[in-house]
Amino acid sequence: MADQKPNTQIAKKETIDIVTARVKQFQNNGELFFPANYSPENALKSAWLQLQEVQSKDYKPALQVCTKDSIANALLSMVVQGLNPDKKQCYFIVYGTKLQMQRSYFGSMAVTKAVNPDIDEIYADVVYEGDGFKYNKVRGRTVIAEHTQTIENVKKDKIIAAYCMVLYKSGKEESTIMTFEEIKQAWKQSKMGVFDDKGNLKAGKTHDNFTAEMCKKTVINRACKPIINSSDDSNILAKYAKQSYSDIADAEAEEEISENANMEYIDVDITEVEEESVQDEQQELVTEDDPEANQPEQATIDMPPPVAKRRGF
Repeated sequence: MADQKPNTQIAKKETIDIVTARVKQFQNNGELFFPANYSPENALKSAWLQLQEVQSKDYKPALQVCTKDSIANALLSMVVQGLNPDKKQCYFIVYGTKLQMQRSYFGSMAVTKAVNPDIDEIYADVVYEGDGFKYNKVRGRTVIAEHTQTIENVKKDKIIAAYCMVLYKSGKEESTIMTFEEIKQAWKQSKMGVFDDKGNLKAGKTHDNFTAEMCKKTVINRACKPIINSSDDSNILAKYAKQSYSDIADAEAEEEISENANMEYIDVDITEVEEESVQDEQQELVTEDDPEANQPEQATIDMPPPVAKRRGF
């Protein structure tokens, strides 16, 4: 372990320098502006500290298994979107040999308000059995008309829905509603293993301990995604925000393909005693570590074409 520290320090300097240089290039070209309270340098320092603790699903350090290109691009995406991991606005996930930056729902709200300056606030809440809850449909838009609640109703096993309200400075209001069944279906798409074999939330897991907050997170992300995806591509922040969705989907698909490629099917003959068929057994082969995975390499960052200026948020 003693000889790994210098390599990590070199990787840090090289990677941070590359990201910083690209950010300054965007700024010098008039493509990127940060609000006065955002420091790219501080965000990068915070992110690098967090990366020391990030591991792959087989508990290998992200900084050892991920390519420098993916690390640099994940950090660049974070900075361009004006996110800071210290504010719980984003976190990092390893997919195979790629590092991906993923927004939290705090980050999604910040980016949504940044790509659409007309948005004033974004709220979310949970509906429990026994609540007074009404909503209207106005020209295809959902508008919350009433939500009353008593403290006795607030029990996690009584959650029936969650909603997110996007309020505009003009007074316009748009809402997204998800039933608890829809929310659970969304959670089932996750690789986090939220449910046990019987379909119940795993005891002790975040979704079980903080069910209401996780419901809010899910419906907020559902409400923010179409706003971000419909934003103007000439906005570099919006471009990276939309790219985050596709990058994660691509990384998940690539990881799944890689895992399936490492599966070998072997026919095993079973002596017939009381049973009368031959069964196929599946054996997963463990891929050996790539001997070049930890070799120094020059990181490169995907650079979109020049785009129009955007306002600070």
